[in-house]
Amino acid sequence: MKIGVISDTHGLLRPEVLPKLAGVECILHLGDVGDPKILDALRKIAPVTAVRGNIDTEGPCSRLPETEVLLIEGGYIYLLHNIETLHLDPAAAKFSAVLYGHSHKAGISRKKGVLYFNPGSCGPRRFNLAVTIGFLHVGSDGSIEPEIVDLDIPLKD
Repeated sequence: MKIGVISDTHGLLRPEVLPKLAGVECILHLGDVGDPKILDALRKIAPVTAVRGNIDTEGPCSRLPETEVLLIEGGYIYLLHNIETLHLDPAAAKFSAVLYGHSHKAGISRKKGVLYFNPGSCGPRRFNLAVTIGFLHVGSDGSIEPEIVDLDIPLKD
């Protein structure tokens, strides 16, 4: 199973994003959507699960949940926007992965057997950070292999 993971669109759905997500079974948006039309466009590709980010304060995006828990191939995945607001022990809760955004900086780490995955930002560039999206490759045994894809957007953007 291939899952698309994006974050921090901030109202900008770049044309480079949609073709990269073709063929995924679902899309996870980790907050700071900025415009509900982005979720509508993503739903044309695959089912979408989204959480609210700190800029999602008005309109339909303000009604997104702060966190979400998904059961995928026998493992639980926890979604939130800002890792600093994580108020539980994912290992004790038996989560396979914690997915988050907010920093605009892609990252992959593992702690106590839990994958921590930030796909970075695919919206407006912040500082000189790469514009990225992520994928989770989930095996039938519940194994999760994360992938970060740089969209190669020129720095003058």
